[in-house]
Amino acid sequence: MGEITNFRGETTDPLGDQSSDSGASELMVRAGQRVRKARDIKGIPRRELSEISGVSPRYLAQLEAGEGNISIGLLQRVAAALDTQIEWLVSKDDPWENEKLSFMKLYSRASFEAQQRALSQLIDGQNSEVKANRICLLGLRGAGKSTLGAMIGERMNIPFVELNREIEEQSGMPVNELIALYGHEGYRKLEARALERIIATHDTLILAVAGGIVAEPETYASLLNSFHTIWIKASPTEHMDRVRAQGDTRPMQNNPESMEQLKAILASRETMYSKAQTKLETSGKTVNESLNDLERILLQNGYVD
Repeated sequence: MGEITNFRGETTDPLGDQSSDSGASELMVRAGQRVRKARDIKGIPRRELSEISGVSPRYLAQLEAGEGNISIGLLQRVAAALDTQIEWLVSKDDPWENEKLSFMKLYSRASFEAQQRALSQLIDGQNSEVKANRICLLGLRGAGKSTLGAMIGERMNIPFVELNREIEEQSGMPVNELIALYGHEGYRKLEARALERIIATHDTLILAVAGGIVAEPETYASLLNSFHTIWIKASPTEHMDRVRAQGDTRPMQNNPESMEQLKAILASRETMYSKAQTKLETSGKTVNESLNDLERILLQNGYVD
């Protein structure tokens, strides 16, 4: 009998038994499918799995495609990084499917209240892992995102980042010049890329985003999925007054209908802003009062460790 040296089943069998090659190929396909399935279940990107296991992204890509010539030792490292048993990756039986079927039966027989509790726990657990300690403040200009973001970051020793500043640093141009050069569509693409970089490089931060980010569905969905989101809200009058207090007279300049336009923008975006997990109303409050409210939201909801 020949000696098997890896999971591809290379052998020195002089009889040239083709069944061993076929079986080994099926084994690798199955192992690759299980690795991909485990990653999806646990929400672990391939890049992160590579870092944890020490197996290169190229090997992981080949493995998941069923083409990997991976050793038992490396497969064991992948299994350990996925917090699963190597036997599950190669076994013909799928214990996960059996557990899933059992759960589905229990769920279908449970009361509505019990089903809702189970869903809530599953969702909260997943969100806590994926969103880590990332908090995003969103809302219309003048709500207080930048002011409160910088202050709460300093108070809680959490990095504060403004998405527009990140875009400007990467492009070397002010936002208004970027919009003039590339248009709003081009700016939204830069905004999406900047958000991707931040998600990939920060597990803990306070992020303030421009009010119009909700206009791009994919970018906004990524934001909602990757951050604990808080809508910083104020009345139209306070929005306008705060922007003017910052020395920007553009909202009122040569435009007597600017207040009505502002109200219309708020009304049109309210549905999108309300998708945030939490809302912080800043109207009629001092900065310190709003800051204390924000800190309470972060701690009570477990948005930060």
